[in-house]
Amino acid sequence: MTINMGKKVVLITGTNSGFGYLTTKSCAAKGYTVYATIRDINGRNAEKAKELSAVDNINVVELDVTDEEGVKQVVNSLISQEGQLDVVVNNAGFYGGGIAETYTADDIEKMFDVNVKGVWRVAKASLPQMRKQGEGLIVNISSGLGRFSAPFMTVYNGSKFAVEGLIEGLHYEVRPLGVDVVLIQPGAFPTEIFGKVASGSDQSVASEYGDLANIPQQVGEGMGQMFEAVKPNPQMVADAVLNLIDRPKSQRPLRTVVDPMTGEFIEKANKQVAEQYAGFLTAFGMKDLLT
Repeated sequence: MTINMGKKVVLITGTNSGFGYLTTKSCAAKGYTVYATIRDINGRNAEKAKELSAVDNINVVELDVTDEEGVKQVVNSLISQEGQLDVVVNNAGFYGGGIAETYTADDIEKMFDVNVKGVWRVAKASLPQMRKQGEGLIVNISSGLGRFSAPFMTVYNGSKFAVEGLIEGLHYEVRPLGVDVVLIQPGAFPTEIFGKVASGSDQSVASEYGDLANIPQQVGEGMGQMFEAVKPNPQMVADAVLNLIDRPKSQRPLRTVVDPMTGEFIEKANKQVAEQYAGFLTAFGMKDLLT
């Protein structure tokens, strides 16, 4: 199949705010054809959908990543229209904090349905076309909290650990087929995600934690102070996505840390694990997947 490399087709989820919004604008400015997916484009996100639709190279599409048939329809429609799918950015997700024990099984299911299953639905729907093309890139927005689990963010961390596990294995499975599947691990940035923080439904438990129940609020206040001192720019994440798109096939790293505040020790952890991981794959006869 002949791919028009001068006009990449990019699908991005969760584009109504934060990293997704900035990545959409940045990709469009590069001249890529961008399909920007948003939930409820005729309701609460109508204004943002209208704004993005007015930008050259951006097509706004309704999509809820928890709707498997909806995901398939959007991906298949895009491929039917464009004849190719070069890049997917799995960005849709939401944050949750507070005492872990306040989260019910239903609360966990809701978070994993978006943050984990949503990532998988979009990746699975996109892979057949990318394998057919013999090339493609799926960028998954994870978190530094997918490498270590900070207290009072436990359930959210768990969802990002799950994404890391899915993508790390998949990265090696599909790279020999010409498809790069990678992770970006952002640190904390002042985006709208912190204005929509989920919490556990069983708040009756919180009173039994005494002074510990105040820690989540203290963490939020401390994060605000760090934002004021460091002023991390969310555009750094969009720029990291563009950098990955521009890199040659099979030369994109599995993990990219974007964290001006606490990224150094995550980088060190990634490096140490990668060294041992190479030995693991080699020992089990999978050395060829490393190159």
